[in-house]
Amino acid sequence: MVDFIEAFVNPQMLVTLLAAAAAFATVLTISMPILSRDRTAYRMKTMATERDKMRAARLAEFNGKEGQGGRLRQTPKGFMQEIVNRLNLRKAFDTDEVRDLLKMAGLRGQAPLVTYMFFRLVMPIIVTIVALIYLFALANLQHPPIAKFGIAIAAGYGGFYLPNVFLKNLVQKRQASITQAFPDALDMLLICVQAGMSIEAAFGKISKEVAGQSLELAEEFSLTTAELSYLQDRRIAFENLGKRTGIAGIKAVATALIQAERYGTPVGQALRVMAKENREMRMSEAERKAAALPPKLTVPMIVFFLPVLFIVILGPAVIQVMKWN
Repeated sequence: MVDFIEAFVNPQMLVTLLAAAAAFATVLTISMPILSRDRTAYRMKTMATERDKMRAARLAEFNGKEGQGGRLRQTPKGFMQEIVNRLNLRKAFDTDEVRDLLKMAGLRGQAPLVTYMFFRLVMPIIVTIVALIYLFALANLQHPPIAKFGIAIAAGYGGFYLPNVFLKNLVQKRQASITQAFPDALDMLLICVQAGMSIEAAFGKISKEVAGQSLELAEEFSLTTAELSYLQDRRIAFENLGKRTGIAGIKAVATALIQAERYGTPVGQALRVMAKENREMRMSEAERKAAALPPKLTVPMIVFFLPVLFIVILGPAVIQVMKWN
């Protein structure tokens, strides 16, 4: 053991070991670039294959939804389609504003558009007939017939706008569901991007994770994943996401993603800022609703609580006075 230590400490042995290590490092440094292969083409081929697989999976998923009666793409119903074509209702009602409103309500394809145009035509007639039956047969109103006809016509005129009211109500409910879940989804998107996932894979992952909280947002993210897979210009996919939702926060995130891809800025930094802003917007909306609660409770307090309170406080005194009398 002593001989081994003395041999190892020997300066000549140390110089020999250092020279061998230097020679090995030199050979390794020279040979590594020669032996290493260019993996760029391989990685690009792999990404193209994965994108094709994702595109096929999304298209198969959407076709499955169509077969199950989903609302993604529906064929127009025969009777409504015939009425719309015969009366040329598309010229009067088919506008970009109506199409955008239907998309924001989650109604896609030609069937919802045909149904909307059909009910824009039919609802005034139905409401007018119902109003006439009510005024002349059910209600005992002491009005002349001309006044009843006028009331029925006014009701029919209001029925012309009922499809718009119904559609806007759907849009508000859908936007409320998306707005509630979007900050959490944006946080998950930031985590996925920082973990090294691509935007397509991140949107696809989040669409599955957020489905339990908001089916509407999961549907929009799934559509964005599909569009990112098969559209040549990714900017269009982000713009479509903002148009389909009509929410300012999502439009801002879409704009940030477009600018990040166009100018090469880090996507994670943009998503971090957007996530913080959306959380603050959700908190401010909750504070606004909380601040509006006391005025809304004023009338119920006066009508329901104060009379009961007066009865509880003054009831025993009234009973005592009645006993004394």
